[in-house]
Amino acid sequence: MLIQYCKGCLNHNTAINPHKKTEAIRSKSESLNDYGLCRVCEYEKKRSKKKVNFKNRLAQLDKIIKSSKKINKSEYDCMVTVSGGKDSMRQAFYARDNLKLNPLLVSSVYPPEQQHTRGANNLSNLVEHGFDCLSLTLDPIKWKEFMKHSFFEFGNIFRPTEMALFSIPVHVAISYKIPLIFYGENNLFTTVSGTKNEGSGGSARTIKEGNTIRGGPKSLNIKNMKDKDSHFYEYPSYSKMRQANLKLVYLGHYIEDWYGHKNAKIAIDKGLETRKDKPWEMGDLWGHSALDEDFRIVNQYMRYLKLGHGQVTDQVCELIHQKMMTREEAVEKVTQYDGRCDDRYIDQVCKFFDITNKQFNNVVSDFVNRNLFENINGKWLPKFKPQ
Repeated sequence: MLIQYCKGCLNHNTAINPHKKTEAIRSKSESLNDYGLCRVCEYEKKRSKKKVNFKNRLAQLDKIIKSSKKINKSEYDCMVTVSGGKDSMRQAFYARDNLKLNPLLVSSVYPPEQQHTRGANNLSNLVEHGFDCLSLTLDPIKWKEFMKHSFFEFGNIFRPTEMALFSIPVHVAISYKIPLIFYGENNLFTTVSGTKNEGSGGSARTIKEGNTIRGGPKSLNIKNMKDKDSHFYEYPSYSKMRQANLKLVYLGHYIEDWYGHKNAKIAIDKGLETRKDKPWEMGDLWGHSALDEDFRIVNQYMRYLKLGHGQVTDQVCELIHQKMMTREEAVEKVTQYDGRCDDRYIDQVCKFFDITNKQFNNVVSDFVNRNLFENINGKWLPKFKPQ
């Protein structure tokens, strides 16, 4: 069997060796237990049996908030990282309306060439609900340079920009003396890609140990990178965070009905603009994820060719856990739509990087997992079938 699937949902244990572009690691993964269930299924099973005490979690969150307020030297009670999308909207409204806090929203905005009008509209929509928001856009020339390097070096468009997206809020919190930052979900309990290194509960203190951003700008292997160019890509040290008495919290850990589709429903009711693209064009069933730009569709396509799963796999697993879709229906959806990426999105990336489609395809060929895919008539097709 090329892939070991979870018996409860469609999470699976395939990984890729980052040092050998085409060699997959097919060993038993920690993500599947002795009963063939992924850790997300284990967690959801506990939830369904009422073995996750959210009343206690909220009490813990209340203690964290009170502790932060005692040392707070800012007019803001907390910071919420936002893009204007479904999850950040849920966090912002929950912090203000449920927790009765005064949040400062912080957004790392994509450069104009990358930012979609939809994304700008959604961020404006969020702010217009009565929030203060600090938006920071980094040097677009360096931003593109780092992205292009990451694409060719790692087959991942977003590795450097995710460093910035995670690092900027911490820099701002330290500068503005705001001791509490809210992030969204702890991936350990929502997708198979989460790791214990990023935190096993509500604390996001070690979020920088995540696979993409671990190692910081130096791990990108960019020659002659200057400190002034990499400042906001470099996550502040643990010592600086301790000096600032900074607490980083996965807010989704404390919200009982924190799920992507639930967050989207709430956000749409408050004016969120979603995608009109079709699942077979974008490899996305919902059309309400990563709305601020389109390059993520291409990156998900490359993720699919490396690991054998993309955005649709993540989505159907949530729907299975919520009993909104059977596993059989999920298999059908994944087979139909996972990893789909219309050529127009690839053309956008090629134009942005000023490369040809042939150059793009050569990079894809370097990173595709040949244990899982084979090229037939110019198309990478899976050797495996979801089951």
